[in-house]
Amino acid sequence: MAEKVKVKLKGGSETVRLPAIALRGLVVFPGNIIHFEVGRAKSIAAIEWAMTNGNSVFLVTQKDMDVDSPEIADLYDYGVVAEVKQLLRISDDLVKVIVEGRYRAKLVTLESSGSFLLATTRSAPVRPIRAQDAAHGEALLRSIKETFEKFLTLNPRLPKDVVFTILTGDNAQFLSEYIPANLMFKYTDKQDVLSTTSLLERLEKILNLLQNESKIMTIEKDIQEKVSEQMDKNQRDYYLREQMRAIAGELDESEDTRGEAERYREKILELKLPQEAEEKLLKEADRLSRMQGSSQEAAVIRTYLDTCVELPWNTETVDNLDIKKAEATLNRDHYGMKKVKERILELLSVRKLAPEVKSQIICLVGPPGVGKTSIAHSIADTLGRKYARMSLGGVRDEAEIRGHRRTYIGAMPGKIISAINTAKSRNPLLLLDEIDKLASDFRGDPAAALLEALDPEQNKTFKDHYLDIPFDLSDVLFITTANDLGTIPRPLLDRMDVIELSSYTRVEKFNIAKKHLLPKQLVKNGLKGKVKLTDTALYALIDSYTQEAGVRNLERAITEVLRKCAKTIAAGEKEKVTVSAQNLEQLLGPKRVKPSFFNKANAIGIANGLAWTSVGGEILPIEVQITEHGSGKLELTGSLGDVMKESARLAITYAKAKAGEFDFDPTVFKDADIHIHAPEGAVPKDGPSAGITLATALLSCLSGRPVRSDVAMTGEITLHGLVLPIGGLKEKSMAAYREGMKQVLIPKDNLSDLYDVDDEVKEHIEFVPVGNLEEAFAVSMLPAGPKRRKSGGQGSRPRTKTAPKPPVKAPAEEAGKELPQ
Repeated sequence: MAEKVKVKLKGGSETVRLPAIALRGLVVFPGNIIHFEVGRAKSIAAIEWAMTNGNSVFLVTQKDMDVDSPEIADLYDYGVVAEVKQLLRISDDLVKVIVEGRYRAKLVTLESSGSFLLATTRSAPVRPIRAQDAAHGEALLRSIKETFEKFLTLNPRLPKDVVFTILTGDNAQFLSEYIPANLMFKYTDKQDVLSTTSLLERLEKILNLLQNESKIMTIEKDIQEKVSEQMDKNQRDYYLREQMRAIAGELDESEDTRGEAERYREKILELKLPQEAEEKLLKEADRLSRMQGSSQEAAVIRTYLDTCVELPWNTETVDNLDIKKAEATLNRDHYGMKKVKERILELLSVRKLAPEVKSQIICLVGPPGVGKTSIAHSIADTLGRKYARMSLGGVRDEAEIRGHRRTYIGAMPGKIISAINTAKSRNPLLLLDEIDKLASDFRGDPAAALLEALDPEQNKTFKDHYLDIPFDLSDVLFITTANDLGTIPRPLLDRMDVIELSSYTRVEKFNIAKKHLLPKQLVKNGLKGKVKLTDTALYALIDSYTQEAGVRNLERAITEVLRKCAKTIAAGEKEKVTVSAQNLEQLLGPKRVKPSFFNKANAIGIANGLAWTSVGGEILPIEVQITEHGSGKLELTGSLGDVMKESARLAITYAKAKAGEFDFDPTVFKDADIHIHAPEGAVPKDGPSAGITLATALLSCLSGRPVRSDVAMTGEITLHGLVLPIGGLKEKSMAAYREGMKQVLIPKDNLSDLYDVDDEVKEHIEFVPVGNLEEAFAVSMLPAGPKRRKSGGQGSRPRTKTAPKPPVKAPAEEAGKELPQ
């Protein structure tokens, strides 16, 4: 036990050494009786020592309540010397004590090495108000009492004796210690008052504390009133609902919709939808709760809410952005298609580097059967996205795209939202198949309805008429397919990144059949390991049994062969079958592909042109025949369109101007009839690119110079014989390659288009660029032989042959062939 504390004088100032207790979150004022619990060993030792040595103890507050062993720097400078009134030991390490504050004192030194804290203190009385500041002090005291009265209206639970003492007291110093000791101020604010020596400053601080506390309590009261009102409303609603449920139970109404509406509310809130969507759906759920369960309107609302809550508002897949893996997957699933694969890998690369960039809509254009739909499915697998497909062929109602309004009976969402719901993901790959087959009528234009959905800047807030709330389509990867860009409206086409897929070459078809089609059909028909098709058999199927841009009919032919083999094996005739080109006719019958009708021998008055169609390129022969003793009549046959007829007249005018150079009498145009014909007359043909072919056939017939049969040509002509550029060169060159042409005459301005022509085609065909008809004639025509007959100044009558297949721009009512514009 420490020695007895002594009182001594130093420099005329009285200091007292007393046991000290460091208080946590508690401030004691002079005259304040307070009880608190003591748990720290040094504090308990200080209390016990005080009880046996005069009962005095120094109480001082810690600056930081978390410090367990405070030093002098951890304590405030001012505290209170108090008298221990009562001590109650609750346990060995916990004591409850009652103390009364005696006077304010300042901490001078602190010894912490002993069994308790020993503080050296100096009495620190408060400086009273000077005479000249008496009026100021009185005004402060009145303000404090007025503010306290307002404070009472907000906190009426104060003890009556405290209220009475404060309102009736007129001793400023007493009130400056009594008010903070009995009101719920922060301990730091109380310590600030205790540490203030000037009484005037103390009163100012107490006034500020009361005013701030009143403001805070006013705000608290407003908050509590609002919360109470909301709670009262909720309790009232709950009470009324329970009453309605009880009434429904008494009436044996099993179709109560309130519980059903509550379940919808829970689902809607769980989805965490945008505010507009959430408010709309909650409103519909409230409407449902007020309806009879058997009513028609309740059924409509149920269907609507089910559709909305089932949509994948927050469900999405994470893109697989491994470029090398994606490339390997695309190459495994599809042969060729270099452009498409490169574009998809570019898309992945951009998304990997800039995930926030929205994808552009991709449009795959090409003939039927080249794999547009299957490559889209492969892209979805590569990205790791869900796949959904919607066919637009024949869609003519705008509501099929954007949905029907709920005012109609049997209303439902449009195809886009239905596809999203089927995919169960908010960022699927959505294939819009056959977008060029959209139609329109009095019910609206579905192509116009697609404008918003396919615009990356607008589809973030796409509104289906049925849902009537925005749905974000900006993360959907749209891929569209088409056979012909000409029928797609320009505003819609402008929103898409077009990738053209050309016809397959013979070698490409062989590789696709061998690596993909045949293995797939062997598994489907249960013939894996039992049937073998040789390479010659596959080539025979391509050359003699199918004639197409894609491989759809080739797959059917393979399937037909395998069915024949399956019959043989199932009948027990053979265990394994090998199919070669030699026995292919035994299985499928005679060859189905007839030779194309075109000039196969050098002939006068017939030239091989090239045409573009929506299913690929074709050879288009042009025949010219001159009959003597006519009247100068020009006959055009073969279902030629207006543009093609104009090209024929251009060729006639050019021939008249060049009569001298080609050694024929120009009077033939007056004394003979000229007949120009394009075979396959039932197929409409149009377009300017047959101009060079028309002129060549005409000049050949007039001059008697044969046209080479291994040369094909395409190009628009002018009145002066210039050759202008055309379109569709890739498909046309494919047709020339397929029919065994050696040279193809093209306009000089189309040289850059050779970049897109397949390498295999360029290896087998020589492309000759020509700028005018003279250059074309020099390549395509052979020297004239001896003239068999010449009469009346007419040109020789050459022998003519014919050749088939048509071109572009068919009238809307007929599906025909077109020559490119």
